[in-house]
Amino acid sequence: MADKAALVTGGSGGIGLAIARTLGEEGYALTLSARRPDKLEEQVQGLRDDGFEVLTVPANVNEEDELLAVFAAHKERYGRLDALVNNAGVGIGAPMHEIQTKHLDMQLGINLRSLIVATREGLPLLREAGAEHHKALLVNTASIAGKAGQPFLSVYAATKAAVINFTQSTARETSGNGIQCTALAPGFVDTAMTDFVKGQVPAEEMIQPSDIGEAVRLLVHLSPNCHIPEIVFNRDGEGPDAP
Repeated sequence: MADKAALVTGGSGGIGLAIARTLGEEGYALTLSARRPDKLEEQVQGLRDDGFEVLTVPANVNEEDELLAVFAAHKERYGRLDALVNNAGVGIGAPMHEIQTKHLDMQLGINLRSLIVATREGLPLLREAGAEHHKALLVNTASIAGKAGQPFLSVYAATKAAVINFTQSTARETSGNGIQCTALAPGFVDTAMTDFVKGQVPAEEMIQPSDIGEAVRLLVHLSPNCHIPEIVFNRDGEGPDAP
């Protein structure tokens, strides 16, 4: 049984994979989940080649049964949960008068509902880890768009604002349980999700996924007495209202 174990949703690339690598380097055994099995296996091979222990559980987190299966597989494999990273997310832009209900439901389901369900499922094991070590992590990937409403990204921004608020609620409800809850709110990160804007913002000028991973490394090394409720990542030269 691993001494420390982490579960990361949306772990097949970008921010999720970078966070998973950081946690692996910090001694966590890993469970990674993503929707596409082929991409998930391809991306995690590098982690395995570097000696990290990785369990992959493909799942569409918008389907509750599949998300529950991720937690069941993780518990069966490791028996503990010391870090939960709710990273799965999707952004679909549209003017408000053209919002499609299926895209509305998809963003609400993946960005918010699945995060709430995952938190519900993970908290019992996180509380056990907190009681044992006075140290467990719950990290939720939000967005700088959650800090201020954004045109054409209104639904996405609203879900990410809710993620920040839900993280605050979780921190208050678990106070004294040894669980440190943090919302990550980055601006444009060089991932596939930001391909739509790379004509205006070059990838080399974006925040790097490794930057987010290093922020999680900071969280890993904080004492149990220190809680960082939120980390906002701005690109150089831009303020907190930038998407």
